[in-house]
Amino acid sequence: MENIDALTHGIGGRRVLIRRHSLTVRLSHWLNVLCMTVLLFSGLQIFNAHPALYWGQYGADNDPSVLSMEAVEEGDAIKGKTRIGGLSFDTTGVLGISNVDGEATARGFPAWITLPSYQDLATGRRWHFFFAWLFVINGLIYMAYGVIARHFLRDLLPAQAELTPGNLRHEIVDHARLRFPKGEKARHYNALQKLTYLFVIFLLLPVMIATGLTMSPGFDAFAPWLIDLFGGRQSARTLHFITASALVAFVVVHVAMVLVSGLFNNMRSMITGRYAIDIDDLTEVKP
Repeated sequence: MENIDALTHGIGGRRVLIRRHSLTVRLSHWLNVLCMTVLLFSGLQIFNAHPALYWGQYGADNDPSVLSMEAVEEGDAIKGKTRIGGLSFDTTGVLGISNVDGEATARGFPAWITLPSYQDLATGRRWHFFFAWLFVINGLIYMAYGVIARHFLRDLLPAQAELTPGNLRHEIVDHARLRFPKGEKARHYNALQKLTYLFVIFLLLPVMIATGLTMSPGFDAFAPWLIDLFGGRQSARTLHFITASALVAFVVVHVAMVLVSGLFNNMRSMITGRYAIDIDDLTEVKP
């Protein structure tokens, strides 16, 4: 987030436009949107080839799973069942069994959320691998920029005063009540945003990428220690699913916050780099 200059805008000079996001940040953000969308849909296509997760080195139909989505017969009916550990849920019509061209079909995730929509593991893998490497390359460029341009240090590293229990509690309450920063405070990310972005960038994404690489036999030949690190290829697959799900949850919350805090203003800042803030006095504006 850059605060290089400010321009008067609006009635009485009470609204100013600040330069908030650099071109590199904006380009990497939108490329991530494209990559993550394709990775999600193609990843669910791959999951549907065997809609169950295991822990350890091996996993097959008769092995106990930590999660499964399956079609089961109950009398004359076939229902979709999702099992998580020892718990079982009826998910007919969505998970385990869903409608395809008007017919009930055994399927982990429904056709409308997979790429391609029809069952085709090979095509799903091709889409997934291409955009996975594009995602990694984009991430490496962003990481290099973050270090060289001091983006991480300047914009994402919380100050000690921001990490006090009182400040964090205050920000949590404000977020829960949908109260967002105004004036000069809106120039910067708050502590919750900074901690969340750091968690996603430096923990969640690296684990998701590393577990994805662990499932590649070709990469395992280059780095066999990855399998041992995650406790087996099936454990890596399960962790990959969990981290991807956590990333989806982050995106859902992120988009919700964008909507409720000002869709036009937030979209403008991520397209043009300019973000509008309201201030009480123009003397508050720092060049």
